Amino acid sequence: MSGSLRAVIVGAGPAGLRAAEQLVEAGLRPVLVDEAERVGGQIYRQPPPALRRDGRALYGFEAGKAAALFARFEALKAQLDHRPGTLVWHLEDRQLHLLRGAATEVLPFDALILATGATERVLPFPGWTLPGVLTLGAAQIALKAQASLVGPRVVFAGTGPLLYLVAWQYLKAGGQVQAVLDSAPPGAALRALPGLLARPAMAARGAWMLARLRAAGVALRQGATLLRAEGAGRVESLLWQDSVGVHHTPCDAVAFSHGLRSETQLADLAGCAFEFDPLDQAWRPKRDAAGRSSVAGVYLAGDGAAVLGADAAELAGARAALALLQDHGQPSSADQAGRLQRRLQAQQRFRAGLERMAAPPAQWAAEAPDDLIVCRCEEVTAGELRACVRDTGARELNRLKAQTRIGMGRCQGRMCGAAAARLLADAAGCSLAEVGRLRGQPPVKPVPIAALADLQAASRPVPQDQADD
Repeated sequence: MSGSLRAVIVGAGPAGLRAAEQLVEAGLRPVLVDEAERVGGQIYRQPPPALRRDGRALYGFEAGKAAALFARFEALKAQLDHRPGTLVWHLEDRQLHLLRGAATEVLPFDALILATGATERVLPFPGWTLPGVLTLGAAQIALKAQASLVGPRVVFAGTGPLLYLVAWQYLKAGGQVQAVLDSAPPGAALRALPGLLARPAMAARGAWMLARLRAAGVALRQGATLLRAEGAGRVESLLWQDSVGVHHTPCDAVAFSHGLRSETQLADLAGCAFEFDPLDQAWRPKRDAAGRSSVAGVYLAGDGAAVLGADAAELAGARAALALLQDHGQPSSADQAGRLQRRLQAQQRFRAGLERMAAPPAQWAAEAPDDLIVCRCEEVTAGELRACVRDTGARELNRLKAQTRIGMGRCQGRMCGAAAARLLADAAGCSLAEVGRLRGQPPVKPVPIAALADLQAASRPVPQDQADD
């Protein structure tokens, strides 16, 4: 294998760090690019040095794993080309377009591991645009990165393991958890138990967390539907409903989301083929068991390929790096690859149990009122999307985007795409798989106009007289 091989990893969470470790051990000096200034990803997000906090307070049960991951990074960082605080905003012709501060750069690669992580699935409800209403991930970032609570009295709502984790973290930090409102129906956990038992220790931790929340007097409700966030100028209360009736809960903040979905924009720009995963109810880039995408030299790892959690992300990062090494002339250990694969299979069974326990509410699209704002950037409502389907016959998501501007704002569909797809499928009477997905477009996140000017200058042909010089 050539020592000049340019291997680039995007994402310095558990998957990216384990991939980097594997490549360094093989004698490479990979480039590790990450938006954050400090490694760890979302799950092991580190606060700024001035806000240093105890690892147990930040990461709970996972403090030991976080410490071990950070220690391994410190041991190998001299052998890495680490690019912190750097956004990858475009990918084409086996080149990454980077932005750090106001500085742009084009980074070519021979092999690329995308460990881009996940974003939240947001299914809006009336009043979600009020100040004080935010996602579970945003509430967690405020706590981890800034040692701040989003409000003294918080309602946590939605579904998925993040719902209970963030509620527990806020309780430990001294916040008042007004209620935890899970949209999953009662009994969902029992039906998911066979899959959850693939990782009994993790399942036991989840049960312990629930018990601690109950012991603290937190109201835990299942089968909850969010009706409306209310307030003058900011959220002051939440109206919600369950099988018992309609409830009114005073609060200063609401944190909500309905699970996670993979960040796939860069994989899309790389030309990777996609497939619909009925378990995740989302489109994901195709990959083989080792993490190879449909594009030669492009590998997928961690939650950016399939949302399996931090432990699985580490395994997938190491496995993708082994595949990269093998594809570039370095035989990998069959025993090591086999061990990684078997451990990943157990993680996948556990994840299947979680998805069955915490599926997004099936009736959300049918029940969303016409005046509900779905796309905050372009202020597109559910009624406008339904009218477009009715008036134009649109049955594909990019057609709906062209007609209504859904997904054309700053988030590029990250926040509104999942909701728009569900509304389209419901209005058109077809499946989520049939409506397709929003195609990735550069820039994948907002960049200064100067970055686009630099891109245009870089792509402009060199005049012949200068080329001859």
